[in-house]
Amino acid sequence: MSKKAELLEAIAGKNRGLLANEIDNVRVLSAIQQLEDTNPTRKPLEAKELLQGDWRLLYTTSKGILGLDRFPLFKLGQIYQCIRVSEAKVYNIAEIVGLPMLEGLVSVAATFEPISERRVSVVFERSIIGLQRFFSYNTPKKFIQQIESGKKFLPLDFKIDRGEQKGWLDITYLDEDMRIGRGNEGNVFVLTKEATPA
Repeated sequence: MSKKAELLEAIAGKNRGLLANEIDNVRVLSAIQQLEDTNPTRKPLEAKELLQGDWRLLYTTSKGILGLDRFPLFKLGQIYQCIRVSEAKVYNIAEIVGLPMLEGLVSVAATFEPISERRVSVVFERSIIGLQRFFSYNTPKKFIQQIESGKKFLPLDFKIDRGEQKGWLDITYLDEDMRIGRGNEGNVFVLTKEATPA
């Protein structure tokens, strides 16, 4: 079994980390580290065609992300990190599912800047929270097009103080359909690239 297959097996059934206990986390982190040792892309920030696109979260240790699942009557749906290399922008989008017509969305837009061969500094700039139906939301790509067109979203669409929210992310593994990142708060992220519709 390949190192990649071992990691996918370790995270299977863990619902992005929501169902992982301490033993699961140790097993997953070990599988991540072994896969990172085989990283085929030594300079991930130079591999722009690999980085570009919409990435779906498979697993994380981030309490901030997993904490979105704690609202009564609501559950965490898909989570995306969408990278637009030429604009040096990243969009984090979390779908919240629950009662019909009350599906929500939590999104943060940020800019990034390479500071080494595999590390980017990230500055969060804008947060958007609301109901999917008010945003006419159906895919991350179309939602990002709306953001980039300058559209304002109700009820919550606000700028984030640039001095308040910033951090860094190391890209420790990158291939055609998987990316692993480690953030400044010690969190790990495993993502798979979404196929681009024809």
